[in-house]
Amino acid sequence: MSDDSVLLVRKARLEGKVALAGAKNSALRLLAASILTNGDVSLVNYPAGLLDAQVHVDMLRALGKEAVLTGQTSIRITEATPLKSQLVWPGRSIRNTLLILGALTARLGAGSVPLPGGCKLGERKYDLHVMLLERLGARVWEDDDYLYAEAPAGLTGADIHLPMRSTGATENAILAATLAKGVSRIWNPHIRPEILDLVAMLNSMGARITVFGQEHIEVIGVDGLHGCEHSVIPDNMEAITWLAAAVVTGGDVEIEAFPYQDLEVVLAHLRAAGAKLYRGDDSLIVRGGACYPIEISTGPHPGINSDVQPILAAWGAKARGESRIVDLRFPGRYGYAEEMAKMGVAFSVDGDMLRINGNGGVLVGASVRALDLRAGAALTLCGLVAEGETAIHDAWQISRGYVDFVQKLNNLGATAKWA
Repeated sequence: MSDDSVLLVRKARLEGKVALAGAKNSALRLLAASILTNGDVSLVNYPAGLLDAQVHVDMLRALGKEAVLTGQTSIRITEATPLKSQLVWPGRSIRNTLLILGALTARLGAGSVPLPGGCKLGERKYDLHVMLLERLGARVWEDDDYLYAEAPAGLTGADIHLPMRSTGATENAILAATLAKGVSRIWNPHIRPEILDLVAMLNSMGARITVFGQEHIEVIGVDGLHGCEHSVIPDNMEAITWLAAAVVTGGDVEIEAFPYQDLEVVLAHLRAAGAKLYRGDDSLIVRGGACYPIEISTGPHPGINSDVQPILAAWGAKARGESRIVDLRFPGRYGYAEEMAKMGVAFSVDGDMLRINGNGGVLVGASVRALDLRAGAALTLCGLVAEGETAIHDAWQISRGYVDFVQKLNNLGATAKWA
């Protein structure tokens, strides 16, 4: 898909069933974990269609791994030649390169990767990653556009105190500590479903990791890991996207294999904000309801993930009255509101708070731009409500995190197409 791709969307009421892909935010971490072993790693419920997953797999290949899709939702990663310690990558970067660095340093004693990329969400520094590798005994430095780390005698277990609950830093600390000598304890970790999925896979590979709630994670280093087969958890962000899309369009949608346990807090907020939700045997049934104004603040799990807030801004656009969203983690992430304004959404930013002044969803189609992955999904939701056609530019961003997004929209009765 080209970087100038455009998604065209028209007003629609969504109705039918939709299946969730494997979680992007889990699959990318599991791919990084495959670096820690020369054994075969097979992932099922794998979101093969994600652009970010394809980029990551190509990065593994650049390091010397072999990766073959064994089905539409499964992949097998093998290692026939010695792994390279430097990732030479001229293409689009993703932030997961930091995890690649941690895994390479843990296994090979050295690693170098391009400086991280991904969504532009304000200040997303990588000082925590540098800190944790240094705590484990590595020397870390920058040179041109690369980040280097080396620990010729291997990493050594240590106590790692995270000053803030960072998902990426927690994951990298786990990866790096798995093969370190001795015991590591990661204090103030961010325990999210994706973290638990990573821990489950690593333990099935022979790691010794114990999670003590939100307090700390204990990692007893091992000499090596073996291969495994692991099923990726369902994507909770995709689940919330379809839930919100069903309500804002007054639709009737059944979301299969819905991850209730991962979304209790946001479900409570959306029920209070007018969603009519019913639990099936292994699904969530959304029977329309109304969009009332919402007030939410993002925070560590089990709170509302920062990724959710653009989706809930679209909810606020359909509501009548003022909705308030506070994102303390990435306060610069409100740029998408200016794109929504082109469709008739009134908003203001007051410090770290975004105010959406909803008018009941009286929106008009317009030419807008997806500034990042979730912003693209949120603009699509607005397009499903707006009169006329909405053209979302840079819509390739959406395919970074949603598998078969347009196909699923159309299966639910929408009129959407790539242009």
